[in-house]
Amino acid sequence: MARTQKSPRKEVRRPVWADVSLSALTYNLQAIRKFVNPPEEKRKTPRKVLSIVKGNGYGHGGPEVAKALEKAGSDWFGVTCTDEGIAVRKAGVRKPVLILTSFVPGEESRLVKHDLTAVIHRCEQLALLDRAAARGGKKRAPFHLKVDTGMNRLGIATTDVECFARQLGKCKHLQLTGIFSHFASSEVFTNTAVGQQTREQEERFYSALERLRTLGIDPGIVHLANSAAIVTRPETWADMVRPGAILYGYHPGYDPMEKREEAEKRLQVRPVMSLRSRIISLRSVPTGSGVGYNATFVPKRPSRIGVLAAGYGDGIHRSLGNRGSVLLRGKLAPIVGIISMDVTMIDVTDVEGVEIGDVATIYGTDGVQELRANQVARSVGTVTSDLLCAVSQRVPRVYLR
Repeated sequence: MARTQKSPRKEVRRPVWADVSLSALTYNLQAIRKFVNPPEEKRKTPRKVLSIVKGNGYGHGGPEVAKALEKAGSDWFGVTCTDEGIAVRKAGVRKPVLILTSFVPGEESRLVKHDLTAVIHRCEQLALLDRAAARGGKKRAPFHLKVDTGMNRLGIATTDVECFARQLGKCKHLQLTGIFSHFASSEVFTNTAVGQQTREQEERFYSALERLRTLGIDPGIVHLANSAAIVTRPETWADMVRPGAILYGYHPGYDPMEKREEAEKRLQVRPVMSLRSRIISLRSVPTGSGVGYNATFVPKRPSRIGVLAAGYGDGIHRSLGNRGSVLLRGKLAPIVGIISMDVTMIDVTDVEGVEIGDVATIYGTDGVQELRANQVARSVGTVTSDLLCAVSQRVPRVYLR
């Protein structure tokens, strides 16, 4: 019997789409909030949750998931740039929005106008933001300070805290409302220099924080734990989660899987996005006849090959060719041949009753079955967000309650 998922739109369109479960999204937010606020701690002030919706919400749709997460109780939102922040504001989100990679000169007035919280990662940015706040009539424009503790990417050096304090003292229209850093290797468990990096970063961060307080500066909200650190490093708990509850990345070369999976079991979350496409062609391919570009798949038996109306131009990772599978009629059907821009071939020989129009799930949920994006990502040596962010704009998102 063919799967009965409905097409995403009433009008006839190319049959590829992504279902986004807002109920799973809400469940994940609530699960993470409970996890980082264990009842035995009896905290007077619960830890807040900063939901990261950058990169179009990791492919889920940034403004749409931000709106749903705000309704579900998210405290903050994080985006990459001013344009992403404005898009979230235009969706009606009123909670604070943090611009994680800050602003370039000339953007600061738009940032102030839309009540977005800037991140300062270079001391010279303070004066630019201060002037924009003054022009915008702001008594005190909020911002967060990013400290580089070892990522060597963005943030002021820990040795520049005094310089920062001096520059901030000259700014009459700014208010520091938060301080944070970013872990480089929080999901690495090995007893190596990389495995010890998180602890070293944490020590540098709290040293800089204490120095700031000694200088008489209130840091505001302190946030340090990225998604991986939430479950792997409870001692660093703070504010960061992502919209699909994407808890892990993957660093090829050091992946003690048993420890990683043990950590993941501590916080059970649900897949939010399911990428789907329908079979648009079926053909019988004889033994020894190549399938797709360069004949990288040559069946060793007479085979039934289905063609999906989606390819790497839609977000099916090209490295899944001859390695991945899709969920089809309750079974895994192998992806065969090189994935094309617009179509993907699957071997349906062992799936009984397949018809044109059947729905294949590239990753996500299919009834009670799951093909999780993080598992698919690990199978090809990449990170979950690489798969999710790759879902292109031509793929409609269907938001399900």
